[in-house]
Amino acid sequence: MQKIFLTVDKVSTWVGQVFSWLIVALTLLIGYEVFSRYVLNSPHPWAFDAQMMLYGTLFMMAGAYTLAKNGHVRGDILYGFLQPRTQAMLDLILYIVFFIPGVVAMIYAGYYYAADSWRILEHSSITADGPPIYPFKTIIPVAGAILLMQGVKNFSLHRLYSTGRVAVA
Repeated sequence: MQKIFLTVDKVSTWVGQVFSWLIVALTLLIGYEVFSRYVLNSPHPWAFDAQMMLYGTLFMMAGAYTLAKNGHVRGDILYGFLQPRTQAMLDLILYIVFFIPGVVAMIYAGYYYAADSWRILEHSSITADGPPIYPFKTIIPVAGAILLMQGVKNFSLHRLYSTGRVAVA
């Protein structure tokens, strides 16, 4: 079981680190567009679409990595005062009620959303002759699947913590 948990963490970390390089591409693209627009007086209509797609991809693919590193924001007003075992129980309930159903719904809806986009070879309608967005929409169910994998791993650990089978570090 521990080998599976470590593999899930490695996959989430690898995906997060690979996609974190999109921030470099996004920075270069924005810098290039600002230079083109204000210095060369030659803006590119596709730049806005490309920036949105790069940022969206970065944001979605970093979700599992952030979950693996316990970096998501939460309201720690009362949570921090609870005992570790009680925190694990609360996390367990929240995973069952909100996280797992929400991510499953994201994968399900994202799959059909992306499939429809591929079927019609959808292009952005923000600008004339906008770039294709069907590859971008494919990121939604892929990111959801990786996030679900990491979430199930975390859920399993919280279940073990709450039952006292594993000591809380």
